Amino acid sequence: MSREMKPDGRSPQKETTDSRAMRTRKEKTDNVSRIYQMEDILDTAIRKMDELERKIAEYREFQPEIRKLEAYYTSQQWKDDLALDEAGVLPEDLKRGVLSEDGIWNMLDRNMEILEMINLKEKKNLMI
Repeated sequence: MSREMKPDGRSPQKETTDSRAMRTRKEKTDNVSRIYQMEDILDTAIRKMDELERKIAEYREFQPEIRKLEAYYTSQQWKDDLALDEAGVLPEDLKRGVLSEDGIWNMLDRNMEILEMINLKEKKNLMI
């Protein structure tokens, strides 16, 4: 039984071995490429998680300042400051965000939502 030669002079068996070697090299290249991509995702995820944990800690540490603003908002001092503003006594170029009822109220509401998100994260970690 004689084997038919290919026009380039290679035998069919040799072609199969070559194509297998090329496929193996391609698979190896695909694997290496995939591993690089997954490593990049892992590194990025870890970096973002580290950043988020730092920001969450900073936000928690800032809560006493938010409580101070909340205390001001519910105080007689806030009412007096609002009355001065309404009477036109305060400088025209003075920023007045704290004298807006909606501004502080919305910030306090948003603060509670963010704190709930942070706590939800902690509860989900317990479930894993």
